[in-house]
Amino acid sequence: MLSRTAVRAPRSIRGLATAGLTRDSQVNQNLLESHSFIQYKKQLENLDIVKARLNRPLTYAEKLLYGHLDDPHGQDIQRGVSYLKLRPDRVACQDATAQMAILQFMSAGLPQVATPSTVHCDHLIQAQIGGAKDLARAIDLNKEVYDFLSTACAKYNLGFWKPGSGIIHQIVLENYAFPGALLIGTDSHTPNAGGLGQLAIGVGGADAVDVMADLAWELKAPKIIGVKLTGRMSGWTSPKDIILKLAGITTVKGGTGSIVEYFGSGVETFSCTGMGTICNMGAEIGATTSVFPFNNSMVDYLNATGRSNIAEFANLYKKDYLSADEGCEYDQVIEIDLNTLEPHINGPFTPDLATPVSKMKETAIKNGWPLEVKVGLIGSCTNSSYEDMTRAASIIEDAATHGLKSKAIYTVSPGSEQVRATIARDGQLKTFEDFGGVVMANACGPCIGQWDRQDIKKGDKNTIVSSFNRNFTARNDGNPATHAFVASPEMTTAFAISGDLGFNPITDTLKDANGNEFKLKEPVGVGLPVNGYDPGENTYQAPPEDRSTVQVQIAPTSDRLQKLTPFKPWDGKDAERLPILIKAVGKTTTDHISMAGPWLKYRGHLENISNNYMIGAINAENGEANNVKNHYTGVYSGVPDTGAAYRDAGHKWVVIGDENFGEGSSREHAALEPRFLGGFAIITKSFARIHETNLKKQGLLPLNFTDVAAYDKIQPEDEVDLLGLTELAPGKNVILRVHPADGSATWETELSHTYNIEQIEWFKYGSALNKMAAVAAEKK
Repeated sequence: MLSRTAVRAPRSIRGLATAGLTRDSQVNQNLLESHSFIQYKKQLENLDIVKARLNRPLTYAEKLLYGHLDDPHGQDIQRGVSYLKLRPDRVACQDATAQMAILQFMSAGLPQVATPSTVHCDHLIQAQIGGAKDLARAIDLNKEVYDFLSTACAKYNLGFWKPGSGIIHQIVLENYAFPGALLIGTDSHTPNAGGLGQLAIGVGGADAVDVMADLAWELKAPKIIGVKLTGRMSGWTSPKDIILKLAGITTVKGGTGSIVEYFGSGVETFSCTGMGTICNMGAEIGATTSVFPFNNSMVDYLNATGRSNIAEFANLYKKDYLSADEGCEYDQVIEIDLNTLEPHINGPFTPDLATPVSKMKETAIKNGWPLEVKVGLIGSCTNSSYEDMTRAASIIEDAATHGLKSKAIYTVSPGSEQVRATIARDGQLKTFEDFGGVVMANACGPCIGQWDRQDIKKGDKNTIVSSFNRNFTARNDGNPATHAFVASPEMTTAFAISGDLGFNPITDTLKDANGNEFKLKEPVGVGLPVNGYDPGENTYQAPPEDRSTVQVQIAPTSDRLQKLTPFKPWDGKDAERLPILIKAVGKTTTDHISMAGPWLKYRGHLENISNNYMIGAINAENGEANNVKNHYTGVYSGVPDTGAAYRDAGHKWVVIGDENFGEGSSREHAALEPRFLGGFAIITKSFARIHETNLKKQGLLPLNFTDVAAYDKIQPEDEVDLLGLTELAPGKNVILRVHPADGSATWETELSHTYNIEQIEWFKYGSALNKMAAVAAEKK
């Protein structure tokens, strides 16, 4: 096993400094595994086959996709139409989703994972009073989960990153990401690694299990959105503002079914970690993933993280594999001029409501948004690089020379132990603490709702600003009255100093400790630490050489871990007279469907976590959350209670949903829970990509109204039939017959779906895992 040691930032190898390697060299994917290698030559061979078939120039994203095809000769390839069978280089799981993924893998009965895989403990650490104490508390509270993950990783040959290591996406960028790779991860912000030139795609745990079990991974061939960057950013503008601006252009569903590929002269003007920030938040526009082509900033970052050999090897394949072909075509092109780009603030309640800083004050006043900023939060997986920390610290240092500290509560969430240790050594950590800041654990914390906020009461209308990625209602602190805005770390820090959402640091002044007016200086920072990274505490657990005696630890009395029982297969009949559990109105994200925060502790226990199903969704009947009428008794109760009552009485049920249903995270619990509670179909105006796939994997029917007016016509007390299931086939619509509760005539409408032939088998068998187990049994 290769060792992980402190590294210095070596001289950048710009150009072709390739004397030590050839295109036939065997190069490790990372410094932690001796058994995983970069497969550029094989991927280029695949690509040559595809290029001969398509006979056209390819975008960078297409090259990476088609280079990982399972069958490049026979694969049908049409953007937005075909289902690609792919062979990812690795799998990454965070601890909340890893529990269910590993439980599913264990059900398959395999001795070890077939693809390099890791688990990262970052989601279960609640931000409360500060890093060290919060971490110690989390290790105590989550001991049985960490023990399960640790022993399961040791048993099945996965790398394990202990609590305190950092956020999965930062650990992947620092250790595992490399140009040209294909990675899938059980978290929606897996695309963060696109900042290092790879395709990194968020999936549900069942998809991860497929790849762990050596099955090809299926993805609908994405369309390609090209974002052309020109010019150069300066002053208060940062890479975060590129994606904030883009979210305002595309909306939260504008990237659905597409990969966002950045190109243009502006690509070469900022850091690799800045590119990671942009790709990370591409999840907020629904994109399959986002990616930057291999460039010199990536070389610098690979060198600084001890991976110069990977940079050198990548340079050998830059022209024919790690760059777009000249003349390639995009399905859509969006241009952003970095010279004129302003800092943006997005929100509240949705990440695509983009406001430039010059318009923020008037917009906030017009909409009645609270101007006082109560809390400023920097860090998270989106913005916790060394560069982010140094730029934020420079603003604080300037304010300190004028006698100012933060007016708002100010928190810092380091993205990794490496970043934390480095800013501790270089002084930025002390700068934050002297400013009045609270440094949290190296974990997700408030970004995902793991925040024990004490400064306000639930229901108090207030404003917070963060450098995070999501700001759905109540996501960060559980308070639906909190107006959460997303900005860069620089702007978040400026708002914390001023305490005013209407403050524009480009034009406005502050008063120093003596009452004199001054303007904050523009932020300055460095992309990489001059003295190299300090790796800090070693938090990595490699799997042992001999795994035969390892026992996976699951306490039989646990309320947090529960072995899975296979779902029942489809009965082979059309479904008739199904009640509607809830007709959800408006935005229904995965936070509405399966809340995080305090529910994270039940991510390994399907029965317990199912008690949060749809409790945040708004019932169209009464405008309330978690209050629906039982179709048979007339009694109002919570959504999960009513669903379970239907199940126990032998009644299948459906949910009716609005646009972009399931927007948000890769949370497959949002699909497992309705299946566990007896759901049969989810019928919507449209789905978010990951959620639709997750529903298919668990044997549920995700269906779309072909006539969206039918959504308005159907009523919560109606009963429905689903007809044509016995002839379910790709491209063939299902018929929805509605029996109105008011006794009026039945009516019918068509429902579309995106099933292919193999996915229909998942439905018939009751889940993709059932199908996998059946195939394995046939081979014995």
